[in-house]
Amino acid sequence: MARTPAGSPHDPRGAERFNEERAAYTVASAQPDLEAGVTAIRETVKVLKPRPGVYRMLDARGDVLYVGKARSLKARVANYTQVANLSNRLQRMVSQTRRMEIVVTNSEAEALLLEAQLIKRFRPPFNVLLRDDKSFPFILLRADHAFPRIHKHRGARKAKGNYYGPFASAGSVNKTLNALQKLFLLRSCTDSFFNNRDRPCLLYQIKRCSAPCVGRIDEEGYDELVQQAKDFLSGKSSAVQANIERQMAKAAEELDFETAAILRDRLRAATFIQGSQAINAAGVGDADVFALAKKGGQIGLQAFFIRGGQNWGHRAFFPKNTGDVGEDEVLADVLLQFYEEVPPPRTILVDRELPEQELIEAALCESAGHKVAISIPQRGDRRKLMDQAKRNAVEALERRLAESGTKAKVMREMAEFLELPEVPQRIEVYDNSHIQGAKAVGAMVVAGPEGFIKGQYRKFNIKNAQTNDDFGMMREVMRRRFERAMKEDPDRETTGDKAVWPDLVLIDGGKGQMSSVRDTLEELGIEDVPLIAIAKGPHHGREGREVFHFPDGREKTLPTNSPVLFYLQNLRDEVHRFVIGAHRQKRSRAISASPLDEIPGIGPTRKRALLLHFGTASRVRAAALDDLKRAPGISEAVAQKIYDFYHASG
Repeated sequence: MARTPAGSPHDPRGAERFNEERAAYTVASAQPDLEAGVTAIRETVKVLKPRPGVYRMLDARGDVLYVGKARSLKARVANYTQVANLSNRLQRMVSQTRRMEIVVTNSEAEALLLEAQLIKRFRPPFNVLLRDDKSFPFILLRADHAFPRIHKHRGARKAKGNYYGPFASAGSVNKTLNALQKLFLLRSCTDSFFNNRDRPCLLYQIKRCSAPCVGRIDEEGYDELVQQAKDFLSGKSSAVQANIERQMAKAAEELDFETAAILRDRLRAATFIQGSQAINAAGVGDADVFALAKKGGQIGLQAFFIRGGQNWGHRAFFPKNTGDVGEDEVLADVLLQFYEEVPPPRTILVDRELPEQELIEAALCESAGHKVAISIPQRGDRRKLMDQAKRNAVEALERRLAESGTKAKVMREMAEFLELPEVPQRIEVYDNSHIQGAKAVGAMVVAGPEGFIKGQYRKFNIKNAQTNDDFGMMREVMRRRFERAMKEDPDRETTGDKAVWPDLVLIDGGKGQMSSVRDTLEELGIEDVPLIAIAKGPHHGREGREVFHFPDGREKTLPTNSPVLFYLQNLRDEVHRFVIGAHRQKRSRAISASPLDEIPGIGPTRKRALLLHFGTASRVRAAALDDLKRAPGISEAVAQKIYDFYHASG
């Protein structure tokens, strides 16, 4: 499909910044060497045949400028030698081209799929690029264990089991998972955690798991719950709810009120999932809905994900390099790149005709292994759904354009760099402090879009971990913090200033701290809280060399002059300030503490009187009863209490 283009360096993670800089350089070039580019293209045309395939244009450094596909490679590539017929943008591309790479395919549909793969891999600066190409979350119901686990999944679908998705964001999948846990009581813990339990965990106590790990449910009963979950996620939610209602009525009739109450709670969870649908998708089945809006030279797309008649969330996309590209071509490019990552449903609803629509359908059908139909809804529920998607597309684009302020831009860029689904509304930052293992304390500071929320800062006196074990201290802090969150707000419904669950956890430390936090949360059955560890790089004394560690082991850095880096450093510095202040306060209290504080009934006034009379606490301890009675302000009863406190055991 010959669409107007967008390259990247060979390292895809650095592609975004690299391409922006290269694009700026390209625009500034006043005398592009068109003839050299045309010559390189003509040399390639000589050896081409009228076969379908994919071509790549490369610059002098070997970086990919553009990836295109063609029904006839020879005819399509030859078009680039007709300079007068090319737009200014394509002329710039040709002027940078120094050689080409060709891949011949068996069909044009195969070429279309390969083109999308290569665009995703190389991020060429002259192709339309789907900005938000992070992997989408799925719900995975495993099939490799006697008691299958249900959990969120990202990335390659290699594990054996049933995948349900995509969900638009971590937030949408988390809400559904929480409700599913209450509805079907399926375990979410890892196999190692499951195998080493000797008593039920917290999830059982808050009615989120049936505790198969310790035999609270047998394999047959658990299998029934698994089948109900499969039915529910496959669109048979009404049948599942009706079945639970029958069981609840039967239990009530038999006066088994405990079972009836459990079934009532499960039914409420099912109703919650149905009632939380902000978009009415009843009767739509499995479909993705795409609508496009354009304003101020920018394009925004809104996507709704519908599975089994349930709304699994929506997401806005803002593709790059769309300047002189037709809106229908932008939508076609976005669809192909999107479905290179995500399996397409049988129905895709769009708001306009696509170029080569039948070819796109054939390519997606080949990729999915089932029929895929692309259509423009004209009436009924599907038309209402499309109208809603259009309104959302316009509103999302207007919000994007309004976010031109420096602060909003930094927050958005931070979310993109840290691969968050959206700008975090609550960021929690953690650090520990101790001196040679003494008086250890952990600290949490909280920040939001408007700045630090100091009323929600917290200190944690380390109680159980060895105080010279930084990893152990971090594990203790995380366990205490999130066990409390699970008890206070298991449904994660609290919002605003009193929000209990963070959108991002930032840890001061490196790989070790990241592993400690990640493993602790997994033990609690929490795998959906975004975690990032920030550590100083190899040159510890130099600012701006911070390394950001991700839970999957990846590392990223930012340029030393990046506003996002400054913002994250400010968060880290604030938790440093707070934890050091908390530690100093604890040490000061310890220094000013006296053994007399341990005696019940001795307040500050009597303690002062005793110290003035005897000089030191040790002399108070050694004093005879008569000597204590003679101390000013000390009655016989108080003197007896002090004497007994020190001498009762003797």
